[in-house]
Amino acid sequence: MSTTLDRPPAERPRTRTALRHRLAERGIDRQLLLLLPAAVFVLVLFIYPFFYGVGLSFQPEKGGPFAAYQAFFTDAYQRDTIVTTLKLSLPAALLNVVASVPIAYRMRGRFRGKRLLTTVLVVPITLGTVLTAQGLLNFLGPKGWFNRTLATVGLVDPDNPIQLVNNYWGVFFSLVITGFPFAFLLVLSYLSGIDPTLERAAATLGAGWVQRFRRITLPLLAPGLATTFCLTFVLAFSVFPSAILVGDPAGETRVISIAAYEEAYVRYDYAAASAIAVIMGVVELVVIAAVLGWRSLLYTGSTAGGKG
Repeated sequence: MSTTLDRPPAERPRTRTALRHRLAERGIDRQLLLLLPAAVFVLVLFIYPFFYGVGLSFQPEKGGPFAAYQAFFTDAYQRDTIVTTLKLSLPAALLNVVASVPIAYRMRGRFRGKRLLTTVLVVPITLGTVLTAQGLLNFLGPKGWFNRTLATVGLVDPDNPIQLVNNYWGVFFSLVITGFPFAFLLVLSYLSGIDPTLERAAATLGAGWVQRFRRITLPLLAPGLATTFCLTFVLAFSVFPSAILVGDPAGETRVISIAAYEEAYVRYDYAAASAIAVIMGVVELVVIAAVLGWRSLLYTGSTAGGKG
């Protein structure tokens, strides 16, 4: 039986082309093999741990398969962590998205110092949560620069400073500082994809900048805003170190991730910890589904081709 190597060199490319066509007719593209390493990576580090954790949540030492979930929802101290986390993550994500829109809108154009300003805005990405928390403690703490400045000008009593850390506000500020760069870069990329000639055409018809933004830019940007909010919300909802370093982990900033940590590494109840992790994912999916549903109501067109 002759092989491809036995054939003349002029016929070998033709044979390879015919094989490629036959594979394409069966829906097989050899270039898809390039996705194999990434697929294995996702399977090993994400898919398998996810299903393992879900299965573990239904294997408590005592009670039925739903005992871990029942214990969580019947315990008010545990159940309230969902509301506490939402009170932190939703406002922080919303503020990051809203604050990034006017800045990114202005920075679409060319002006002197644009690169420097962009660098300053994204620097918090390089700081990390621990360094951000340390900066907040030094600046907003009871003996920090902020309270000392207010005490110097006589606005506060030095013995009764404003409490902006080790409480809700400390965690909130940390989420805003660490989450804003991501929201800003995403919104800026979406805004850059909107054709500026649309606004210029509206301007020639007499539309002011408010009308142009409300009727042209904002509807086209809505899908991007929804996606940015979802990503920043997920980032904020999984808050853990900030809630401990600049919050009150046993009180008003006891978020759901702390509850999962305590179950896993304090009580060594891995079924309960897995159940809490699953509940975290479900809550995030509910919020994301609501946001994406709002997006579909606001804008139903394509999100490609300069529509954010």
